[in-house]
Amino acid sequence: MAYNTPNPALSFEYWLNKAVEWGQATTLESQQDVCLHLPKLHEFLHQIYETLKQMSFTAAIQRFPLIGQLVGRLCWNPFVVAHDECQKILMWCLCCLYSKEPQNPVELKANEWIWNLLRHLLSSSELGGADVCPFLLTLGCTPAGCYSELVKNMVLSLVTELKGNLLNGLNIQGRISADRVHAMSVLCTPLLTLPEIAPLLEALLTRCDWGLQEVLSVQFLEAVNEALLQKKIDLSKSAVLCLWLRHLPSLEKAALHLFERLISLQDQSLGDMECIIKDSLLLQTVHHPSVFKIVDEIFRNALLETDGSSKVLTIIQVFTQCFVQAHQEDNRKHKLPLKTYFPHNHPSLVMALLSQPLDLPPAGWCQHLKRIAEMLKSATEDTSDRSHRILFEHWFLLIHFGVWIDIAAELLLTSETETSDTLLWLLAFYYNPHGSEQRTQILMTQTAETASEVSNMLARTAHSLSILGLKNQRQIKLALELLQEIQSV
Repeated sequence: MAYNTPNPALSFEYWLNKAVEWGQATTLESQQDVCLHLPKLHEFLHQIYETLKQMSFTAAIQRFPLIGQLVGRLCWNPFVVAHDECQKILMWCLCCLYSKEPQNPVELKANEWIWNLLRHLLSSSELGGADVCPFLLTLGCTPAGCYSELVKNMVLSLVTELKGNLLNGLNIQGRISADRVHAMSVLCTPLLTLPEIAPLLEALLTRCDWGLQEVLSVQFLEAVNEALLQKKIDLSKSAVLCLWLRHLPSLEKAALHLFERLISLQDQSLGDMECIIKDSLLLQTVHHPSVFKIVDEIFRNALLETDGSSKVLTIIQVFTQCFVQAHQEDNRKHKLPLKTYFPHNHPSLVMALLSQPLDLPPAGWCQHLKRIAEMLKSATEDTSDRSHRILFEHWFLLIHFGVWIDIAAELLLTSETETSDTLLWLLAFYYNPHGSEQRTQILMTQTAETASEVSNMLARTAHSLSILGLKNQRQIKLALELLQEIQSV
């Protein structure tokens, strides 16, 4: 018979006639005929695919002028697409026909046709009910179940191709081309919120053997990032990390998205900030130095642009607390020490600030704060040309570990200490690092800016007292009353 010939061009007319004859297989006779010919159809489609994958779109159309009619008719035949192997090969053929950079109106139109065909194949409503798939229903297959299996089969075939394995006897080993991977990412873009697509997203994002040039579509990377931020998809930490490392604009957008959520909070609740941060994907990936650097740079710019806004100071402090806590709970064997994330400061100052108040007895807090203040004074007294940058870097570091500033404020509120001058200097440096004349006194002038700073300080102090589990209920009550009074002004 004509369709037994190994040359796909010679059997093309036979299968096109068959596709026209079958239509959408609405009669029992056509359904039986489709089922009878499925094995040979699969063999033919595989031959077509092996030929198409070596061609451009223009060359494919010249070789097979009616390829669109054949593939289109077969994709609309529910009995053909219900056959696993035929459905997979049809998907592969569509990917081969897609032009990643269309050069003319014909290629643009063809791309649009491929999009529509994929939407049809991946739409559960299109699989219909008893009037469209009576044969499937008699076998106990629901339209939704058929749809799910259809998508899973497509994803499995593409993931297997990405990994370069054997699939049901078909040898598809070998290095897949960059163009092929790019085409997959483009075709995947409008479908990425489907739960069944997740394995393909993972495979595309985590395949990192393409050298310096990015092969995935920029639109794909941006769409995945947007879906992640809107919580429309759920990917592994490794896949998210790969996304952000290979496309830094997505990482920057994720960091800005988190910052905007935190800055938009109307009250001073540090608990709400902690919940938002711990729920973010950034906290799960910030252990990577590149991610931490980008996030920290956004904090740095926000600090400069707002001239040290007290709310920005609080956001940086709470994020750092959550990061340190997550780092300590991380059981990975080869995790980086915390001091490596702050390379611009002296290690002894970093280690002193990294010490947690809970790790020291309360009686030793004053001496520890005195040590921190002395190191800061020594580091910021430099009069060279680099003094301004050094001053900022040390101020920025202190902001990260503002919990010690809260402890200093708490000690001034709750006890008499011989180191009051040191604590006052530390507080003044924190709120105004450039004002040398103001480092020996506390402001409570009732300007709106100062009231906001004091309000944030009191909120953090009350929060710290609660976390530390101290029996200073009177001091907590005092801080909260002062906070309420300031906020009502």
